[in-house]
Amino acid sequence: MLAFRTAGHNGYGVQYSPFFDNKLAVATAANYGLVGNGRLYILSIEPNGTIANPISWDTQDGLFDISWSENHENQLVAASGDGSIKLFDTTVGQFPVMNWREHEREVFSVNWNLVDKSTFVSSSWDGTIKIWDPSRPQSLMTLRSPTDHSVRSSGPNPGPNSATNSGAPGAPGTTPSSSTAQCVYNASFSPHSPSTIISCNGTSHIQVWDIRAPRQLQVDYIGHGGMEALSCDWNKYKSTVVATAGTDKSVRIWDLRMITKIDQPNPIAPMPAYHIRGPTPLNELLGHEFAVRKVMWSPHSGNELISASYDMTCRVWNDMSNERARFLNSGAGGCKGVMSRHREFVIGCDYSLWGEPGWAASTGWDEMVYVWDSKRL
Repeated sequence: MLAFRTAGHNGYGVQYSPFFDNKLAVATAANYGLVGNGRLYILSIEPNGTIANPISWDTQDGLFDISWSENHENQLVAASGDGSIKLFDTTVGQFPVMNWREHEREVFSVNWNLVDKSTFVSSSWDGTIKIWDPSRPQSLMTLRSPTDHSVRSSGPNPGPNSATNSGAPGAPGTTPSSSTAQCVYNASFSPHSPSTIISCNGTSHIQVWDIRAPRQLQVDYIGHGGMEALSCDWNKYKSTVVATAGTDKSVRIWDLRMITKIDQPNPIAPMPAYHIRGPTPLNELLGHEFAVRKVMWSPHSGNELISASYDMTCRVWNDMSNERARFLNSGAGGCKGVMSRHREFVIGCDYSLWGEPGWAASTGWDEMVYVWDSKRL
């Protein structure tokens, strides 16, 4: 296990470079993201087993997520707490090369298109999802879903110094409020389609969008029983299977073919998809003791995924669900291992695309980045 300390800055997001097997980017914020600046680290794993920091940038507000460019080996975008999105180039020091300011509140996620590779998507607390082309000064498209006022958000109490401002929705000790109802915590492009996006928000809604369709919102359902849905990701090998995580402490697996589409109502369905209980997941993985902040499918296996939680652990899961027998799948597979080296909330995690399958990285509020082998837990 390798370690690096982001001294004075608390970790929020970590991602391996899609071009270099020894390079990582880490998004951080000072003072747990409550107030103060941020810092973007580029880390290099050296042949002797140490982690070096050849370059970093300081920003005026905390950084909550990062995503490497899929068509430029030196560029990546970062999501900022001041509502801006910044494009950095590792060959250009001190300042970002682009700065977009269209979101009205904190940007919580950025994700590059793995198929088209010329666009990326962002999601924000202002309730919008935006599509961007790094060569253009304005966004290409804005998606906004209707706010569901029937579901009470489980997010923290609002305020300038609230935990929500730090990107820590559903953290232990926070109180319920409707302030995060429209917050879109995560949005990501499908690795199987250049125009399909999945998102999750503060009212437990999981939504699938097709940006090329006349009616862009294709699927909309309650994913975590009315509690906040904090993260979502596409299975890299099964185009209709997704994973979501939320403040109900669960990771849920869904087959989108089993969810009724908005324009195709099912008259024999036992309840509508937007009912507070929501549809039945393909599988439910339980074990975390607090809210699950991040979930990520393995790029090497269609059955393995990793999660990061406020219980200070990362867990590796084996999903053995069968889409032909979804009512028999509860808990199928389960936890393969627990990484418990962190001493504070774990916010970000990612799998390595390179080398021996199983290497992963995680970061959290303890100012630590760990690189570890998920197969040896």
